[in-house]
Amino acid sequence: MDNTVTLTEHRITVLLVDDQPIIGEALRRMLSSEDDIDFFYCQDATQAIKISEQISPTVILQDLVMPEIDGLMLVRYFRANPATRNVPLIVLSGKEEPKTKAEAFALGANDYLVKLPDRLEVIARIRHHSRGYINFLEKNETLNALLESQKQLEVRNTFIKETFGRYLSDDIVSKLLESPEGLQLGGEKRTVTVMMTDLRGFTAISERLPPESVLNIINIYLETMTEIILEYQGTIDEFIGDAILVLFGAPILRKDDAKRAVACAMEMQMAMEKVNERNRQAKYPEVAQGIGINTGDLVVGNIGSEKRSKYGVVGRNVNLTGRIESYTVGGQTLVSESTLEACGHILRIDDQLEVMPKGVKKPLTIYEIGGIGGEYNLYLSEKEEIKMVELRQSLQIQFYVLNEKDTRDDAHKGYIFKLADKGAEIKTDMPIDRLKNLKIHLFDDEENEITTDLYGKVTQVISNDPFVMTVLFTSVPPEATAFFRYRYNF
Repeated sequence: MDNTVTLTEHRITVLLVDDQPIIGEALRRMLSSEDDIDFFYCQDATQAIKISEQISPTVILQDLVMPEIDGLMLVRYFRANPATRNVPLIVLSGKEEPKTKAEAFALGANDYLVKLPDRLEVIARIRHHSRGYINFLEKNETLNALLESQKQLEVRNTFIKETFGRYLSDDIVSKLLESPEGLQLGGEKRTVTVMMTDLRGFTAISERLPPESVLNIINIYLETMTEIILEYQGTIDEFIGDAILVLFGAPILRKDDAKRAVACAMEMQMAMEKVNERNRQAKYPEVAQGIGINTGDLVVGNIGSEKRSKYGVVGRNVNLTGRIESYTVGGQTLVSESTLEACGHILRIDDQLEVMPKGVKKPLTIYEIGGIGGEYNLYLSEKEEIKMVELRQSLQIQFYVLNEKDTRDDAHKGYIFKLADKGAEIKTDMPIDRLKNLKIHLFDDEENEITTDLYGKVTQVISNDPFVMTVLFTSVPPEATAFFRYRYNF
């Protein structure tokens, strides 16, 4: 039996893509009395292209604000897909925005409506665009070849759906869609610069806030950082809670991957003021970001099974990037020696540290970066020396050394004898290695407990006999802040 669609079978077929069911129901009612119009509604934007191939719409109505994907990007996908390239596209918006309208038209939209429009106007525009498209099909002698090609594109369009949440820049999506072999499992070895970011001390902050506030803080942070990462052509491999894993050099390899990664990190650190301004306006606590960057050989490609796969990276250099990031304090960017060499002499090095990450046979030198020159010319403010105030009476503390899984060893006693709002100098009988993370229980002069949730990182060993260390605070709970402000006017 021949299942080829003939020209005489074409009806006006409307596909609405909108995440709000109330809009779908309103359009359905507007069109229900029209015998020659078939109406289909798609709430999930990631399914839109697949559904459009199944129903062959003569016009598509598409919202511009959806949770899964930016509406303008969906316009790009419709226009990049051969099956929907010529289908009339009417974008819907909540209000009249000339700039957004211009961008939509530039990307290939045919019309623009402010929802919800008048019923007669909607029907008139649907008929106008649909008739023009049907006339186009009737003049197209290769209709049957086009319908056949739609079947062959089904696998590729499934890949499009899966990439919506993975590849956030247009050029990366286009690169993958150009190559059918992009679906194949397996990978290749190549040199990639990997960036890992994290909100330092955020776990402690999140334990004191309601879940909705925690998610709002994370979303403010991720929204700002995502825009910057895309600007520098980074590939966001994963969001891991408040952490981001970013690739420079996969799937698209460029000569300046390491430099762009460092420049991206500098701009991300500068943007934390914008993030915290939004947090202050929402009465959320301020947050600080640590970034680790490493360059090395990795295996990149599609990982998983035929039914479920993702594009990702595998190799020791991914783990090493995470280790490097774990040594950071808020506002700090640390890079490996390989990244430093790949960038050349355009980086401002503020400090260097010798570390011994787990799984590494010999010590590594990592570098704190304060800026990048050349074409980027991005520099963080010079670090201000933290001025410690010597206390007339030392504050007793009890502290635990945290390992990588945030578990603790035995409690140790110590005394804060110099203090600032961002850190302290502490005496203790137990030598502690530099860069170790501490959980501190703080007591007042009369040994009353102030807090058990003060976190810090050892940034300097001042002396060994007696053992004195500088600790920068990574998370200061409100009760500690209030105590410092009241007692020491910080």
